[in-house]
Amino acid sequence: MKKTVIVFGLIAGLIVTSLMAFSIAKCYNNQDFEGSMILGYAAMVLAFSFIFVGIKNHRDKYNDGTITFVKGFKIGLLITIIASSIYVIVWLVEYYFFIPDFMDKYVEHMLLETKKSGANATEMAKQTQELAEYKEMYNNPLLVVLFTYMEILPVGIIISTISALILKRKQNVSLSPM
Repeated sequence: MKKTVIVFGLIAGLIVTSLMAFSIAKCYNNQDFEGSMILGYAAMVLAFSFIFVGIKNHRDKYNDGTITFVKGFKIGLLITIIASSIYVIVWLVEYYFFIPDFMDKYVEHMLLETKKSGANATEMAKQTQELAEYKEMYNNPLLVVLFTYMEILPVGIIISTISALILKRKQNVSLSPM
């Protein structure tokens, strides 16, 4: 199980971080945060498709074609943790070393979008205050780590649950002629 989790966790982590770097570069240069957010979550789903592959691989190669929901979910969760940790580490490096003004640009973008939506002065003031608080929280590296995990972990947990449900098999199904 250990080899399966490490291999598929690393594959998923490399895919999601590669696509995250592309997405961040795209939004950072074009300030298209919405399109990049969609691309980012699509990358997570694509990367986490390796949870399904990892559980199936373990079931078929090492478990004689059987696996319980709990064992499948455990494998998926461990793959999720590895991939998510790689994602968090890469984001921290990217944020602190390459785009330290990311939050400034994000706040500017969000305020512009609020203004475009026809917000009145009260709504603008409220949005400005909320974004200032969020930006202040982002000054704490521990909160950056927690926010980043909160961004990716739920996707992996959902895909782990679905994959474990689809792939669970109590006994090996053999195709024998009648």
